[in-house]
Amino acid sequence: MIVGVHHIAVGVSDFDKAITFYTEALGFSVEREAEFDNVEKVDQAIGLQNAKARTAMLSAGNIFLELWHYSNPEPRDHRSRPCDFGYPHFALQVDDIAAEYDRLKKHGMKFVGDIVHFDQTSSAIYGRDPCGNLIEIYEIKDADVPQLDRASLKHGH
Repeated sequence: MIVGVHHIAVGVSDFDKAITFYTEALGFSVEREAEFDNVEKVDQAIGLQNAKARTAMLSAGNIFLELWHYSNPEPRDHRSRPCDFGYPHFALQVDDIAAEYDRLKKHGMKFVGDIVHFDQTSSAIYGRDPCGNLIEIYEIKDADVPQLDRASLKHGH
């Protein structure tokens, strides 16, 4: 039985720069960091041989992100466009999109343009972290649109 999503993994080209961005700009906390180099059980679990990587499990609100920086095998850049198959982006819900847009720009996030306001219901814009991964910031203004319940998050529900 599936009980929920545990985490989303994000491959990064610069581990230290990514940790700084995700903690300082996005407010995630580092739960744990690890390194491995040619560990048989890790290789078996991920389907690679002689894998070497640094990882960090980050948390914020109701989400865990796991950052991965491989040094073996050599990573390839397969980032996609928003319309491609796979996992092209993840979205972070915000309360004040204009303030977050300005704040994240100061942290080096490159946006695809200006914030888009969809009627009176929501606003969104895509940007890239310092390693080029696509992140959407998303504000919901309509109570009928499904959204995170901040009160439940604070109480662990």
